[in-house]
Amino acid sequence: MEVKKAVLPVAGLGTRMLPITKVVPKELLNIVDRPTIEYVVDEAIEAGLETLIFIISQGKGNIIDYFDTNLNLRSFLRERGKMELLKKVEEVEDKVEHLIGIWQKTPEGLGHAILMAEKAVGDEPFAVLLGDDLVDAEVPCIKQMITMYKEHPANYIAIEKVAWEDVHRYGIIEGEEVSSGLIKIKKVVEKPKREEAPTNFAIIGRYIFNPEIFEYLKRIEKAPSGEYQLTDAIQLMINEGKEVYAYLFEGKRFDTGNKKGYFRTVLHYASKDPELKEVLLSFCKELS
Repeated sequence: MEVKKAVLPVAGLGTRMLPITKVVPKELLNIVDRPTIEYVVDEAIEAGLETLIFIISQGKGNIIDYFDTNLNLRSFLRERGKMELLKKVEEVEDKVEHLIGIWQKTPEGLGHAILMAEKAVGDEPFAVLLGDDLVDAEVPCIKQMITMYKEHPANYIAIEKVAWEDVHRYGIIEGEEVSSGLIKIKKVVEKPKREEAPTNFAIIGRYIFNPEIFEYLKRIEKAPSGEYQLTDAIQLMINEGKEVYAYLFEGKRFDTGNKKGYFRTVLHYASKDPELKEVLLSFCKELS
């Protein structure tokens, strides 16, 4: 069965980016001239994913609004002859063929957010893309993983090597390399201390799951943090003999969910535009 659906958990409160995220979802903070979430949606669409399921929370409905059709705005722009602006609006609104919004009423973690998509996903494999992780790659990261799934329909998690001093910020995997860049996972540890981390292979916000993951998400208990951890469900799957692989993707990943990461992301994407790169280099010279 092909992977055609994607779950985008965007219900988080964005506390690392306060105070702006009190009124603006972190996924709508702009990276140059587009909101963060549009880069993620573009990745999903380029990978052939047709149905996007957004898990949102109170105050984040405008993420759906951004991609939804605004007939009043279209009519206004058309009447005023602002055809270039109308074209830009239509391009955004026509991106997503099938869009589903599901409200997560209480913030109970990533595992709980994904479980809320069960009815919309049904009995199909699906992708998960986190809204604050961007991956700049020649072949979209999730498309690379879908290719792996077509060859061997198992569960896949994207990973990258991180600095040892940063392992406490991530879910960390341990396993056996079965081919170049592909590791069969034996153990997953959620945000370990440096001295307790089995490796420095960190999980990032791209996944492919078979629908069996939902049964495991129903069986896990809340972590001490009060959240249902996706990594607990993944470890339970592994313990019961399910195949879960870690994929060392090709590309550069950016974390927009914190101030330093967000700033690096803006600089990176700005530098891809020749005019903005010139502005950036000029400004750096003034600072030196």
